[in-house]
Amino acid sequence: MDWMLEELAAGVPQTRNVVVLSSDGLCMAQFGADNDTADRLAAACAGLQSLSAAIGAEFPRGDGRMKLVVVEVDGGFFYLMAAGAGAYLAVLADDDVDAGLIGQRMRDLVARIGQHLTSPPRADRQAP
Repeated sequence: MDWMLEELAAGVPQTRNVVVLSSDGLCMAQFGADNDTADRLAAACAGLQSLSAAIGAEFPRGDGRMKLVVVEVDGGFFYLMAAGAGAYLAVLADDDVDAGLIGQRMRDLVARIGQHLTSPPRADRQAP
């Protein structure tokens, strides 16, 4: 999957990091970040996804699931997109990124490989 993440980053100038994570905040794949950065982003995304679901529950005709979150800060943008059951795609980009292009490329990637990004919930293990 790494080459597909690299392709996303290379296809959108000013993309810094691309991370695929599980809903509980575990980094499943990454491009452009060292392991510590990817793990921090994945953990932060789990919290953001949870907050987004709580907000989504306030819409009576919605299903409460987060589809896309965009955060703009000084220096750049952060994008978090649902990418399959229990999996998410996160991108950090500089402030001069083409926002429409990054959104389109993220949707295209999720459509191409979304079924492979599924992360089923971890089962509780019982001691023998």
